[in-house]
Amino acid sequence: MSATSVCDAIGKTHELMLALKKAGFDDNLIQQIINSRGNKQAKAMYAALVGNATVDDRFELCNTFNTVVPKGYNHATRLDTFSKEYRKEFSYYNDNITDKNYAKATTKLVPGRKLKVKVFQIKGRVTSEDCLAHLRSQKAILVGAQGASLVGEKKKEELPVDRWSLSFDEKDALWKDAGGRHGVPSVHRHSDGAFRFDLGRFEDVWHSGCCLLCFCD
Repeated sequence: MSATSVCDAIGKTHELMLALKKAGFDDNLIQQIINSRGNKQAKAMYAALVGNATVDDRFELCNTFNTVVPKGYNHATRLDTFSKEYRKEFSYYNDNITDKNYAKATTKLVPGRKLKVKVFQIKGRVTSEDCLAHLRSQKAILVGAQGASLVGEKKKEELPVDRWSLSFDEKDALWKDAGGRHGVPSVHRHSDGAFRFDLGRFEDVWHSGCCLLCFCD
């Protein structure tokens, strides 16, 4: 199988192939590097070529898709409008996901903004600080509940089955409940076709039942 075929077959390897070609590697060397992606040396090379300082093995890319902020999007009213229009499509919808509670989103989206969404499977156990560090390494923008609603509107079928897909923001931008715990918006896709729009706890430890949504320009 050629290096190009391998890259087409493996999610994020296309990015690696382009970086290696730009760096002057020929197809044979590219194939050798791709075939050895499991070792630390190859991962370090990948990180350097795509501009990341480190590679965290606890996050594994499992899907990538594109979305566009829809016409008529209004950050100030997005969540309440989304609830009225789409909550019937969810088997459970957390009533605390409101414009009032999530008004402090770090990134305020605007109509027509094009976004690339990377979905990372969490492997093992990680903290919310680990998740934020990984998002920063990917040069992600933090869109919290509003970003989760975009995925919930048009891209639910792109999410991993039987996983919670988390849309982070900075801790201080997340709604805090009466017990002082901060709510991380998440969309769950069940194997029976049902979806849930809920809140996890920033203070909890995340595990393999969860994925990380990474929004990039």
